[in-house]
This record gives sequence, C-alpha cells and structure tokens, in this order.
Amino acid sequence: MKLSITNLTKTYINGVKALDNVNLEIGPGMFGLLGPNGAGKSTLMRTIATLQSPDSGYIFFNDINVLKDPIRLRKTLGYLPQEFGVYQKMSAEDLLDYFASLKGVSSKPDRKKLVNEVLEITNLSGVRNKNVDGFSGGMKQRFGIAQLLLNDPKLIIVDEPTAGLDPAERNRFLNVLREIGTANTIIFSTHIVDDVKDLCSELAIMNGGKILRQSAPSLLSEEIKNKIWTKNISREMLEECEVKYNVLSSKYNSDNSISIRVYSDTKPAEDFSAAAPQLEDVYFIALKNDTLTAINL
Repeated sequence: MKLSITNLTKTYINGVKALDNVNLEIGPGMFGLLGPNGAGKSTLMRTIATLQSPDSGYIFFNDINVLKDPIRLRKTLGYLPQEFGVYQKMSAEDLLDYFASLKGVSSKPDRKKLVNEVLEITNLSGVRNKNVDGFSGGMKQRFGIAQLLLNDPKLIIVDEPTAGLDPAERNRFLNVLREIGTANTIIFSTHIVDDVKDLCSELAIMNGGKILRQSAPSLLSEEIKNKIWTKNISREMLEECEVKYNVLSSKYNSDNSISIRVYSDTKPAEDFSAAAPQLEDVYFIALKNDTLTAINL
C-alpha cells in the first residue's frame, strides 16, 4: 500500500496558501503529520479524503487516481474529522448497525457480527447500549474509529483526534490506533509532539502549507545528537538568553527557575550541560528555520 502526493497546491480565495507544493510518500503503518494550528494539515487531510479539490497536483493511493476517481477511493477510505457529530438518542450498537446498513451490509447477522468486532477493537463493548451523545470526548473519538472501520478501509485519516481529551482518554484512543495501524495506512494529523513520538514509524513536519521534514522520529532525533544544551536560569534572564542563544524551549522548575534548551553545534558556554535530543527539539528547530527563511525572503 502506498499513498503518493505530488506537487499539491491550494490557495484560498482570501490569498492564504494552505498547500505549497506538497510532496509525500506514505506507506503502510502509522504516519504522523505534525504541525501547529494553521499549518495546512486539515486542508491536506480534506484534500486526500476528496472533500475538497486542490489547485494543482496529483494524489494516488496504490493504483487509484484520487482526484479523478474519488468514488473509488471512498470505498477504501476511513475518515475521522476534527469534529465528529452523532445522532441523539441512539445507542452505540444501534447507530453502528445503521451505519453498516448505509455502507451496504444488507444481512442483519453480518451487520451484528461486524458491529461486535468494531466495538471490541475500540473497547466500547461495555457501553454498547449507551446513547452515543452521552459519551465522553474520548469515547466519541473511539466510536468514530469504530464507524470508519465498518467498510474495512485500507487508508485511514484521523485529523487532530486527541484535541481536548484528558490524558487517560488520549491514551486509550492512541492504543486503539496502535491496534489497527499494523494492517492499514493511517495518517495521523496533530499539533502534539507526544502523540506521534512513540506511535508513528514515520512523520512529516508541516508549516505554512509546506513539508519541512520527513523521516522516522528516531532518525530525526539522531541528527541533532550532541547539539542540544540546557541550563537553569532566573526568570529575569530569559529575554537576554533568547537574544544571545538559539533557545528552542523553556519551562519552569519547582524553585521558579527556568530550564532552557538551546540548539548549537558547540557548547554555548561553560555553564551549559549536554542534553539528550528529543523529537520536540527537532520540531522547534524546523519551525524556527522556516520562520527565519520566511523573514529573509
């Protein structure tokens, strides 16, 4: 299975270039699309899902020309948008049975078997008789996965699925994605680095409609080995350090000091300590470099 995206562009009527010559090759497994809000991730997801058309470019999933034959892609596509609405006053089991009938499963025994399978996969069997509109945010997202699995999709798109979930719900949802990710191509769009760090075998960093980096998370971190430095400073020193050093991130410590992480080929000063590189460092470096490039244009 392979999704190929070539020279994809999209500019909205207000002049915003949401997709700027996007090129991606995505194979089976979990693929993370990481970027801040407004990076163009949702535009790319909706375009792949055939919900909107690009200005130019090509998308192929295996032998399917996605832009020319969207109906054929939809037969093998599962899509979970950021906002997933549900019918009121229907149980999870009844609503999934209804969706299965809409997707062409005419046999009632076949629908029952299929519904039981997707409820089991998404850990919702215990609440099968509960109305879906009363589900928590994480349960609704898992129900969203259950309904998209009804047509046995080979390409699955989930757009910012963990936004607003508490840590326990987020963990349960990610475990569901891990379970189904081995047999499908799953594109997981998020602005949360931890969502993709251990979940995805490959990722791309996106900003301003452009793909900035694409590689395995471990390889990206390895590239900046011995180039991340840290030290604790007072709150009053933060602005000065941001001017003097390439500060990637900062966080408060329990004693009200601030720990800063700096990117540098060599040790910035004697009071810095070497730090193990993290995927979050790679992310911030890519965004900062993109910002500097835009300023210099």
